[in-house]
Amino acid sequence: MGLLVLMLLLSQPVSGKLGMKCPLSLEHQDGKQSWSYYRPGDHLISMVITITEISHRVFPFNRDPSIQSHSLSFGYSETLRFIFAIQLINKNSQLLNNLTLGYNIYDNYLSTLRTSDSLLDILSTGEANVPNYGCGRKDNILVLLDGAAKDISIQMSTLGGTYKVPQISVEPVSETLTDKTQFPFFHRMLPKQGFQGPVMVQLLLHFRWTLIGLFASDTEVGEKFMRSLIPVLVQNGICVVTSQQFSTTGPTAPLRDAISKWRQVNVFVHFIEYNSIWDRILPFHLALMRLPGPIEGKVWILTVLGQFIITRHKLLKYVHSIWAFGFQNKYRQMYHPFEPHLFLQSQVEDHYFRCSLSKHVFSVRGRRRCTQKAPLETQEKRNRIRFQNYPYMYSFINTLAHALNAAYSSRLRKRSKEVKERLGAPRLQPWQFHPFLAKNEFCNLSVKKLYLDQNGDLAADLNIRTWVILPTLDYIYKEPGCFERQRLIINQDDLSRIKSLPQSKCVESCHPGFVKRAREGEPVCCYDCIPCPEGTISIQEDTGKCTKCPGDKYPNEDRVQCIPKVVTFLSYEEYQGIILVSFALLFFLTTGLFLIIFIKYRKTPLVKANNRDLSYILLVSLLLCFLSPLLFIGQPRKATCLLQQMVFSTIFSVAISSLLAKTITVVLAFLATKPGNRVKRWLGKSLANSIILFCSAVQIIICSIWLGVSPPFPDSDLHSQLGEIILQCNEGTVVMFYITLGYMGFLAAICFMVAFLARNLPGAFNEAKLITFSMLVFCSVWVTFVPTYLSTKGKFMVAVQVFSILASSASLLGCIFIPKCYIILLRPDLNTKEQLTT
Repeated sequence: MGLLVLMLLLSQPVSGKLGMKCPLSLEHQDGKQSWSYYRPGDHLISMVITITEISHRVFPFNRDPSIQSHSLSFGYSETLRFIFAIQLINKNSQLLNNLTLGYNIYDNYLSTLRTSDSLLDILSTGEANVPNYGCGRKDNILVLLDGAAKDISIQMSTLGGTYKVPQISVEPVSETLTDKTQFPFFHRMLPKQGFQGPVMVQLLLHFRWTLIGLFASDTEVGEKFMRSLIPVLVQNGICVVTSQQFSTTGPTAPLRDAISKWRQVNVFVHFIEYNSIWDRILPFHLALMRLPGPIEGKVWILTVLGQFIITRHKLLKYVHSIWAFGFQNKYRQMYHPFEPHLFLQSQVEDHYFRCSLSKHVFSVRGRRRCTQKAPLETQEKRNRIRFQNYPYMYSFINTLAHALNAAYSSRLRKRSKEVKERLGAPRLQPWQFHPFLAKNEFCNLSVKKLYLDQNGDLAADLNIRTWVILPTLDYIYKEPGCFERQRLIINQDDLSRIKSLPQSKCVESCHPGFVKRAREGEPVCCYDCIPCPEGTISIQEDTGKCTKCPGDKYPNEDRVQCIPKVVTFLSYEEYQGIILVSFALLFFLTTGLFLIIFIKYRKTPLVKANNRDLSYILLVSLLLCFLSPLLFIGQPRKATCLLQQMVFSTIFSVAISSLLAKTITVVLAFLATKPGNRVKRWLGKSLANSIILFCSAVQIIICSIWLGVSPPFPDSDLHSQLGEIILQCNEGTVVMFYITLGYMGFLAAICFMVAFLARNLPGAFNEAKLITFSMLVFCSVWVTFVPTYLSTKGKFMVAVQVFSILASSASLLGCIFIPKCYIILLRPDLNTKEQLTT
């Protein structure tokens, strides 16, 4: 209540007591400039709008500032469209059921005092401006339309909401007004202020402008815009290296220092509350002109919604281009589909809307109102021109008319038949009209592309407007893209016509194959580029994390693409496989030849003296040893993996066991020649066979345990070799693999020790010497095998094992049987009983 009293006092003339201190001679010029527009109707739509803007200069003290040096603003044409739209709706008798809409339009001169005075006049129906007091006037106010160019909607909502008058804003409004608990009677026709934030972020990301300056007016709205936008920019990797709120009259030194420190910043985002940009360009122009060296053209991204005037001016010297936004319309044609003849004659403004002023019949302050001279009539077709290019005001009034029609229809359904026929039924009150506004969505009937986003807030599709400044300070206007349903769409054809856009980043982009590494003590947009780690790639510029290739792929040399790995194994077709198979077959044939020789000359003294049966067993086991590498070569399969180690270890155990039996037989044979020695009874086939069976059985038991616990299986190694998938046999358990090798080593060590001790026994042909040397070579091969096997990867591990098998088997074959075959074939004179017993 105190607020209303204060507004009432402010609206009254200055008291005489105050006049004694400072007498003023105010010159009222109501006769020269209309203050309000009025047309009666069954329901009034009251609008407070800025029609007259006051120029920024020093005013004489003895005159009212509101009537000095003024100019018609964008609100004037908005007012004409508003009046024109109401007249079109009034002509549609089916829509309003013989009701008419009137209007009451006030110019607030960008003044909060004028706004308060206008609101008091709207809410007062008596002779004086006393709200809620009716005497004489019967202005049936329906809704309050907020079209002010300044953020005074909160002031209007506070007063209008007290009297439950619905308020609708045709301008982007403060986020505060979206709180329905505080402002239940406020309705928005357009999204809230700063809703352009997402399109700005996507625009910056699209052109890779990651180093920007952010500026806003030193108002509460500007502060909220910066506070809400900066976290979103940082989240998307855009660095705001300089941000400032400033007034147009403030010093430019802080701005100049910030721009001087970050000269590579060529993009500035400005939150501007008005369509005038010259007062914003001036501080930047002054700051840039004082910087040394050449200055690149700067890009301005403004929050302005709609067109603004750009003229050839020296302040555009350091501007490359100006980017702003405009609402998208649902219809391409210049008129609204509800009214196909939306036009005005070229002289219609002067003829119909340039109004004569007259004193309102109930006004006590001498305020003059402007009433329309004549009703709107259809003009001749030859004189038709389309009405501006802004049909959204018509769609707004049309929406109000539909809501009003729905409200009256609802009232009639609730009344009895007799009451329906009775004339003079009470008119609809503003608070009765409010629920129907809440039900009607302006985005459905609006000519603009409005919709509700995922949070339920009103959003809009926007066109991106660009003014590219030429060296002559002229400009080229383009619309290179749009923002539809939260998605940025750029028209590359229009964009190609824009001259080269300046870069605005701290460093050059990290090319694909590299990753960003932040510099200590600098913004996150300033970084170094380092190659992606091994096994990872990056396919985009300025990536902050490299992507690991799948297991079956590997990075190419530039680390920008994952290439399928080559499946590899020790095959018969490659050189290594061919060489190993060739040696295996050669040794196999050689062993077979030696076996044939021993069978053919089995009755000769040399074959008999060297334990013929054990020689046969050893040759057969060596034959199988030379064939066992064939299990290791080729693509691993389940059967081959199970047989590889089992066959190899068992056959080698038989071969070493037969050598051990040979050595023990030689020692026992020598001891049996001494008189009185009882060792002779141990000689014979039973001892040798027992040694072979026992030693081989132990290895068979170890292999059986291995198969039972964790048998080998086919596996693929994806990581050992770059660019290769190695198919191999997994041992299942490495422990069992080394146990089998260890057992063979144990047998070989015993055989070597026994043969070494018996090497000097007398005899013309002591086989112990040959066994000693063969076991020495055998042990050397397998001792070397272990570190070599562990240090290799992939198919080379298989090749090392195959080579060890062939080398150790060849050592046994060569050291033991080549000297014997030499005597049998080339020196038969030595193959006699007398020679062997010498």
